[in-house]
Amino acid sequence: MMKLLKLEYYKNLNYTPFKVFTILYFAILITFLFIGLVDLKVFGKTINLKEQGIYNFPEIWNFTTYIVALLKIFLGLIIVFSICQEFTNRMFKQNTIDGLSREEFIGSKLLTIGVFTVISTLLVFVITLFIGKSYSTVTDSKMIYKEIFFIGNYFVKLLSFFCFLMFLSILLRKSVFVFLAFFVIWVGEAIISGIETFTKLDGLMADQRNEVIQNGFFFSKLLPLESMASLIPNPILRLNLAKTLGLKYDFTYPTESLVACLVWCGIFILGSYLILKKRDW
Repeated sequence: MMKLLKLEYYKNLNYTPFKVFTILYFAILITFLFIGLVDLKVFGKTINLKEQGIYNFPEIWNFTTYIVALLKIFLGLIIVFSICQEFTNRMFKQNTIDGLSREEFIGSKLLTIGVFTVISTLLVFVITLFIGKSYSTVTDSKMIYKEIFFIGNYFVKLLSFFCFLMFLSILLRKSVFVFLAFFVIWVGEAIISGIETFTKLDGLMADQRNEVIQNGFFFSKLLPLESMASLIPNPILRLNLAKTLGLKYDFTYPTESLVACLVWCGIFILGSYLILKKRDW
């Protein structure tokens, strides 16, 4: 394991995009987590997110993981560029000539993904706990850890997303094709989700629609990007402003999406290995 980690480290040490996007990610991540301490100007009005309750327990776990998950593309870029350069610069072929097996190659990439995921998750956990204990108006110990499961969901979301990008990178080998494929899949899933939702809700009354949305089964939620998105819901309805407007926040733990993400992880890892094994590079 240490051999593979060292190999990945030396490969990426002098790779400029790796260093730039890593620094950008963690700098923006920390900035975003503290954004609630700053007054924001929105349509000429001043909004302070801390006063809106984003740092209160247990909601803070939802807010921070949702906001930081939006930044995962920065680490995703690192993974895509680092894998694609292996094939562009023929490093993969040279490494296999030097004795690196397909299994070790996949293992080295999974170790990189694992390190990024673990460090990011731990950082979000520590900062969230620190900010919450510093600014939350709720201090009851039961409430503090009530929704800590969002940290676990964040970990699974990152891991699934990075395995997905690894699969696309090994399949297509060029970063521009990877990003194009990602965009096509993203749009395609949105279209499938929209069609399925329209089909299920067409002709129903408002109450019936809400019931179907809350409790109905949607096949599209099992698709890769949709299942990842479902792990951490948009917390906007948890703002104090939304509560004063009478908007209700309903959350049912997305067990199906969690299982789907773990299954997709296995599929992407196995698919990546089979592509490497069968292709003549």
